[in-house]
Amino acid sequence: MNTYGKLVEPTTLRFERMMPGPIEKVWDYITDGEKRARWFAGGPTDLRAGGDMELVFHNSQLGSPSEPTPEKYKEFGDGFRSPAKILTCTPPVLFVIEWEGIVTFKLEEEGAGVKLTLTHEKLQDTKETRVGTLAGWHTHLDILVDRLNEVEPKGFWAVHMAHEKEYEEMIS
Repeated sequence: MNTYGKLVEPTTLRFERMMPGPIEKVWDYITDGEKRARWFAGGPTDLRAGGDMELVFHNSQLGSPSEPTPEKYKEFGDGFRSPAKILTCTPPVLFVIEWEGIVTFKLEEEGAGVKLTLTHEKLQDTKETRVGTLAGWHTHLDILVDRLNEVEPKGFWAVHMAHEKEYEEMIS
């Protein structure tokens, strides 16, 4: 399975990744704020449809070594907070949030693993948004796989910036 995300429409991207199971462990890393903070963004989460969620990003601290935020992303700083709303919460298979569009996490058991399909819809219709969002999710999902495998991930920013260059070339 290819680890790269793809544009399925100009404002919709999708990733399909195999994760080590069990499905409940993957679900916990997506929905539990403390575990989610280890690969994406932590914060309080009211796990019900209509519930509030606060995403607190500390990208510089997600891997080793800890890295400063690149100049391009300084406006977000470290400890950036962003509100989200839970649209659907069906443990342990479907979690949908309204955050910078609509983000859907769909989990399916496949053999001993778990197929995660992440779809991010209703993005801003700019190349910069598509490239940055693809690179961001790609990097965060790489870290999630490492965390589920109990491997220390590489520093976020170096990996993210390399992925940005790759997606810049792939996206027209």
